[in-house]
Amino acid sequence: MNVDFIIGFARQGMEITLLMAAPVLGVGMVVGLLVSIFQSVTQIQEMTLTFVPKILAVMVALLFFGPWMLAKMMNYTESIIQNIPTYIK
Repeated sequence: MNVDFIIGFARQGMEITLLMAAPVLGVGMVVGLLVSIFQSVTQIQEMTLTFVPKILAVMVALLFFGPWMLAKMMNYTESIIQNIPTYIK
């Protein structure tokens, strides 16, 4: 193992982490922005109005993106397990 291998391995781990988080965080951010605009326009400042739509949107996003996220994680984990002999040399 050399420094380049460790840096590449860490980079790949961070990339897969960002790929898993991006769809769910993106949906939450868009819904939060839409709710904020709605609250500004209507001057309704109800606290539950900010959380409930975001929670529901994130749940729907997880249902929609879940199979893709699971496939990505399985491929990543499978490649790590298959390459263990290469890593320990």
